[in-house]
Amino acid sequence: QVRLVESGGGSVQAGGSLRLSCAASGNTYSRNWMAWFRQAPGKEREGVASIYTNYGTTYYADSVKGRFTISQDNAKNTLYLLMNSLKPEDTAMYYCAADSCGGTWCGSSLRDADYNYWGQGTQVTVSS
Repeated sequence: QVRLVESGGGSVQAGGSLRLSCAASGNTYSRNWMAWFRQAPGKEREGVASIYTNYGTTYYADSVKGRFTISQDNAKNTLYLLMNSLKPEDTAMYYCAADSCGGTWCGSSLRDADYNYWGQGTQVTVSS
């Protein structure tokens, strides 16, 4: 089992920055892939960024590329999402997710169906 707890959300003006954290515990193999997803009201959940924790390989959605950075601190078992140049359209509930993906290279597709372990979410609100 894997437990994920997000923190760091809040309200910020457009152009500002936030850093989300995801404290992880449990089976290490099941955390080979970790990712951030978001869901805005009335919209489907979408992948934001993922990382293969063994190598540090990262992937980003086109909408956040160049503005968001996913990273990890293995000593603290914590995943981060640094969000710069925030826009009102970044407003959403942000979720941390993890899975082994059965050993496949699933993270590049940023599909929520590939992840079985989820945190409770942290709200990010960006005002114009």
